[in-house]
Amino acid sequence: MRKLVLTIATVLAAPMFTGAVPASASLHETAAPSCAARPAESNATAAATVKVWLAGDSTMADPKSSCPVGWGNKFDPLFNDQVTVVNKAVSGRSIQTWLYESNVTRTKNSAGECVVSPNTYTQRWLDMLDPAKGMQPGDYLFIQFGINDGDPNCPRHVGPARYQSLLTTMVDAAKSRGAHPVLLTPVAAITCSGSTAVGNRGFLSPTTAAGTATGAPVIDLHKLSYTLYNTLKLCPNNGDYSKGAVGAFFCNDHTHFEAAGADQIARVVAKALRDQKIGLAGYLK
Repeated sequence: MRKLVLTIATVLAAPMFTGAVPASASLHETAAPSCAARPAESNATAAATVKVWLAGDSTMADPKSSCPVGWGNKFDPLFNDQVTVVNKAVSGRSIQTWLYESNVTRTKNSAGECVVSPNTYTQRWLDMLDPAKGMQPGDYLFIQFGINDGDPNCPRHVGPARYQSLLTTMVDAAKSRGAHPVLLTPVAAITCSGSTAVGNRGFLSPTTAAGTATGAPVIDLHKLSYTLYNTLKLCPNNGDYSKGAVGAFFCNDHTHFEAAGADQIARVVAKALRDQKIGLAGYLK
């Protein structure tokens, strides 16, 4: 009987952890408690999940074949069971075609931007905006485009100002629902200058500017990825992406990832969460 009483008292005294980051908390400053600091949870609390919604292109998307594999496909296993990753990235999309799909015409307006008509969202974004089934308070939205947006032709073409504006639209939509947006610069392809991997993507400044304007954290995945390539000594390269360390990391091109490469990029993003003290880091294994 004494042991039973002590056990009940211990449970009642233990603090409860809900798994949600308070709406008023700063994304840069607030982290969920570490695994070591968490008390035993009730079944109801353990079942609660934080959803991490991913919006991006082929470098993030789930695979349709053995290659390419987007890093978003390898993100969920890095978290504990309180996190569910919902990967809505789609191959071949710019931020504008991801949002508007076939409504983006092949005609440019006087500002040089592709005309969107009608100005209605794709079902994928509408699903994420749905009050009942979409983003909820405490969820996260990761946004990473910039691979296809530099296409000079419509419908994929997006100019820097338009790119920043669309990022801001998505960030504001997430925040209005109590979710936490995280912006990422586009992941680098493998481009060698001699024995050094170098940057090769655009839309870096608009991404940073959108983060500054909205208060959303920005993960510079572009720099982090080519830094990883240097660590792995993927350069020099003679243009053959099918052999050696480069072949193990990339598909037979300079852009898309084999499963092993996608896993390493996902881990780079996870490390950035910890390094930048973004609250979601508290759920990492």
